[in-house]
Amino acid sequence: MKKKITIKDIAKAANVSVTTVSFVLNDKGEKMGISKEVIKKVLKVTEEMKFKLNMIASSLRTGKTRSIGLIVEDISNQFFSDLARVIEREAIDLNYRVFYCSTGGNDERAVELVNSLLQANVDGFIITPTENMKKTIDRLLELQCPVVLLDRYFEEQDVSHVVLDNFEGAQTAIHYFLKKGFEKIAFVTNSSELIQMNLRKQGYVNALKGVGLYDNSRVLDLEYHITEEERIEKISEFLSNNTEVDAVLFSANYLLLAGLQSFRRLGLKIPTDKAVISFDDHDSFRLHSPSITVLSQPIEEMGKKTVMLLMKQMNEGTNYKIEKEKKKGSLTIRESV
Repeated sequence: MKKKITIKDIAKAANVSVTTVSFVLNDKGEKMGISKEVIKKVLKVTEEMKFKLNMIASSLRTGKTRSIGLIVEDISNQFFSDLARVIEREAIDLNYRVFYCSTGGNDERAVELVNSLLQANVDGFIITPTENMKKTIDRLLELQCPVVLLDRYFEEQDVSHVVLDNFEGAQTAIHYFLKKGFEKIAFVTNSSELIQMNLRKQGYVNALKGVGLYDNSRVLDLEYHITEEERIEKISEFLSNNTEVDAVLFSANYLLLAGLQSFRRLGLKIPTDKAVISFDDHDSFRLHSPSITVLSQPIEEMGKKTVMLLMKQMNEGTNYKIEKEKKKGSLTIRESV
């Protein structure tokens, strides 16, 4: 039977005391005056010997579980799954586990998930909030739980967040359409109070009003909680009633996925009949023929920054200063325009 590696084995291999190893593995190395070189050496030996800290014993000693609660809208959506992948990788590098949860955009589900993670004693939260989740976030702040919002936030709430510059992103997409000669540009989005969707719509409206081409009849606001088939039908009806439209901006990748099926039903070809741009990339957009132009979010950058802000908040406690980060998107030009 293979011998179980202990802290004593780590200390012997690293030529340091058991106490030093304990401090390092419980994130108290710098606080206890241990040099960065020794900390690095202990962590290297720990990794080489494939040592795993007993998380239960550690949490009893420190009051920390070295775990993060990640609550997103839909982990099956590629945007959120790609973000989660970055967040988990960064967390693992810092010896943290990540618990994934999806709200499905449901406010009651979101509250249940927060309560469950509080009972699990997670050390911090990363949340893409639902439409009416402000009170729940306020509660976490009152409990002094470290929390960072991702992808969206509440304007009147003072909490750290990392988001896309959605207004600028929509303007970038519209300006590209205009540059390519399209003028009757439609917008397919959700009828939502979520800040990111509102800013995308504002960017669309502002860009077209600026050149005297805005027409409210070319905006389709869909309910969030409808089936995929209902989305396809409503987009098909909208396009049938607006035959003059020569380009369409979709505010989310799942809306374009439904839109592509609507195009197929109506026999519309991209970009011959309608040019297309979507917010957020998807693997199928690259494989689609023609490939789809997208307004890409800097997922790697956003994921890293979110984890960094959460760790900073957990380490600094009440001395932590709120940080609000807005990232620029980029237009990934393909064949759909």
